[in-house]
Amino acid sequence: MKTCETCGNTYDKAFEVSIGGTTHVFDSFQCAIQALAPRCAHCETAIIGHGLEARGQYYCCAHCARQLGVRDVIDRAQEAGSAHV
Repeated sequence: MKTCETCGNTYDKAFEVSIGGTTHVFDSFQCAIQALAPRCAHCETAIIGHGLEARGQYYCCAHCARQLGVRDVIDRAQEAGSAHV
């Protein structure tokens, strides 16, 4: 059994995540996200989706990026007719 590095729980189903040559142990995805997810440079929320990267910083959305002066980002493209399904 391994011990989660975020919450300290010892769990028989703990798992390892390797990033950049370092291995981490967690008992849940929630703990892994808490420890490893990048944080938005504006609102500090954990970015668990794609997010945005601009000027060497991460943002959860275009709104947050614009709050810190990044003007050339958008959350969605303008409508140009219906999507092909």
